[in-house]
Amino acid sequence: MLEAAITKAIPGAHVDYHNANGDTDAQMAQATTGMQDGDCILVVAAHDSIAAASIVTLAKAHNIPVIAYDRLLQSTDVNYYVSFNNIQVGALQAQYIADHYLTYKRGAQVNLTMISGSQTDTNALLFSIGAHTVLDPLLATHELSIINEVFTPDWSNPTAQTEMESVLADQKDDVQIAYVANDGMANSVIAALDSARLSGKVLVTGQDATVAGLRNILLGKQNMTVYKPIAKEAQSVGDLVKALHDGKDVKGLTGGATTPTYNGGNIPSILDNPISVDIHNIKQTVIKDGFVSKKDLCANLRPGTGNLC
Repeated sequence: MLEAAITKAIPGAHVDYHNANGDTDAQMAQATTGMQDGDCILVVAAHDSIAAASIVTLAKAHNIPVIAYDRLLQSTDVNYYVSFNNIQVGALQAQYIADHYLTYKRGAQVNLTMISGSQTDTNALLFSIGAHTVLDPLLATHELSIINEVFTPDWSNPTAQTEMESVLADQKDDVQIAYVANDGMANSVIAALDSARLSGKVLVTGQDATVAGLRNILLGKQNMTVYKPIAKEAQSVGDLVKALHDGKDVKGLTGGATTPTYNGGNIPSILDNPISVDIHNIKQTVIKDGFVSKKDLCANLRPGTGNLC
């Protein structure tokens, strides 16, 4: 999709596409080879936001601009950043909790566990910041109580399940809300809830609008997800690469938006808007956009499931 967006913006452009498959060293080697082979712009979707800063350092030495794609790299030398408004992602997840937590209140307080992504992923930190902007006022008035908050190395689904099982054991199943940063981990959290016979009784958030996550929503096991129209994100990269290729000012694309880095820098950014999805708007969002099909969502589900199938 990304390669297609770039070649659509610049017909005839040569795009070297590499996938490191989660290997930080391989990603560095791929970037190095690309620069040696004459690549003039780097678009980097970092596996590790901190380690990938080395790519930026090398690119700067060769006067090659770097676009951080989807995940911000921890370097003030990154030239541009294209992603979604990741603080808003976390805020959307938390806003769903704020709007619905009373439905799940079973005792004197509403207990919340927060299972976030990897601490080496800048996006995970931004999701957490966004979530806390909404949740902190409720925590301050004790309307909600955080009983556990963890960052999950490598966004590991099995680890997320273990984390949820541990919380349920420690709290004797007295958990009403599970803020979970993405659908993959949410699916594992739901497995833990299934084992405790609590599935559907605990509010569960997610992100990425995966088929599995959306099916969990239809089945009443997950409450919401955050849909990020990745085609729009890829188009934004294509538009930015074209502007750089043509030597044009990119302010018309960024609108003057910037993203702060870990040490006070600011990177010109194109930040697309995420969309909150629950059982009421699946058809009007992810299906309408062709992101997923009704056929895939409803495969082997009973007719009438989620008022969609």
